[in-house]
Amino acid sequence: MGACLGACSLLSCASCLCGSAPCILCGCCPSSRNSTISRLIFTAFLFLGVLVSIIMLSPGVESQLHNLPWVCEEGAGTPVVLRSYIDCGSLLGHRAVYRMCFATAAFFFLFTLLMMCVHSSRDPRAAIQNGFWFFKLLVFVGITVGAFYIPNGSFSNIWFYFGVVGSFLFILIQLVLVIDFAHSWNQRWLGRAEERDSRAWYAGLSFFTLLFYSLSIAAVTLFFIYYTQPSACYEGKVFISLNLILCFCVSVIAVLPKVQEAQPNSGLLQASAVTLYTMFVTWLALSNVPDQKCNPHLLTNGTVLAGAEGYVTQWWDAPSIVGLIVFILCTLFLSLRSSDHQQVNSLMRTEECPPVLEATQQQQGVACEGRAFDNEQDGVTYSYSFFHFCLLLASLHIMMTLTNWYRPGETQKMISTWTAVWVKICASWAGLLLYLWTLVAPLVLPNRDFS
Repeated sequence: MGACLGACSLLSCASCLCGSAPCILCGCCPSSRNSTISRLIFTAFLFLGVLVSIIMLSPGVESQLHNLPWVCEEGAGTPVVLRSYIDCGSLLGHRAVYRMCFATAAFFFLFTLLMMCVHSSRDPRAAIQNGFWFFKLLVFVGITVGAFYIPNGSFSNIWFYFGVVGSFLFILIQLVLVIDFAHSWNQRWLGRAEERDSRAWYAGLSFFTLLFYSLSIAAVTLFFIYYTQPSACYEGKVFISLNLILCFCVSVIAVLPKVQEAQPNSGLLQASAVTLYTMFVTWLALSNVPDQKCNPHLLTNGTVLAGAEGYVTQWWDAPSIVGLIVFILCTLFLSLRSSDHQQVNSLMRTEECPPVLEATQQQQGVACEGRAFDNEQDGVTYSYSFFHFCLLLASLHIMMTLTNWYRPGETQKMISTWTAVWVKICASWAGLLLYLWTLVAPLVLPNRDFS
């Protein structure tokens, strides 16, 4: 009898996996929007790929990868700026991360194409977006297994450039999310200050604004100390100085009277958050400079000396760890966000939830107590296709982060080039221009409604 009950329980769980997102909750969580739950589960797929990639970098797993067809093959020669000699086994984790992230990117690319032009949950494809999770897991596992049997050849070299482009775009998406978060934070605290007639909320905003600017100034100081030399490292000096000047300019523009008139919610909190994020990207760029005099962490950035005759992989330096944390926070925010910032919604292809009668919401909440309810019958709250495209870019970005942007080279060599430096610096400049556009767009296009 107990076995029969257990079998019935398993069948019930299987039906949940094959059903819609509301069934996934199985009564364990309070009522939630269907759109939010689906995004969280897809994000869990991404994090699963990240976890496997991290495991692949562990020395114990690297030593077990020698039986795969792409292991320790002689690659084509490439122009080398700096070479760090390591044994063949320590390259395996690097190549395994490439294949794991290729599988994750391919999975989200498939859904990017499949979910184009879905306008409401009445579209039959919306059922695929919000359900059939067990079959999606099978597809994900199948693509992953197939990816690990791709012969090496020129795969790593070509996929490196896909990763560069995707990571560049995701850095911009992260900046948009930072702007959105700071805007929501600023608006919420200002609203509470007006409601409660308390100056404590204004003091809190001022404190965090000063904190962000202080951290940015401290970062610039440390950059000049550790990543420059008095008679060398001219590129680094230019990058640091130029980004500092640009951040100062956008901070001044953010509080100009005309900008404040057109953008009442614009302020120094958003500008300080953008400044701090720009300094973070600048730090990531400087940590990839292929010159030992200008990058004290270069020798430990990809490898550490293990003995007289070899090296072992050591990917976890400070920029990688901080980058991984920022990536996780931004990806979670991407899944949970419900913004009222019209320009950010336009950039991120999201909308405010379509109006639903209060009685209808209450009825849905009672009918689906402990589950999610469908809030997209009148229109989707986010672009399904663009959301999957963002996760595709996130897969490429985490691939580059975990491998420290090192370019795959010849056997037993890891190559650090200027490509990573220029991509990150250009991403910081493009991000500042994007933030500047959100400030001046109402002034440049006065006939367009940005409210």
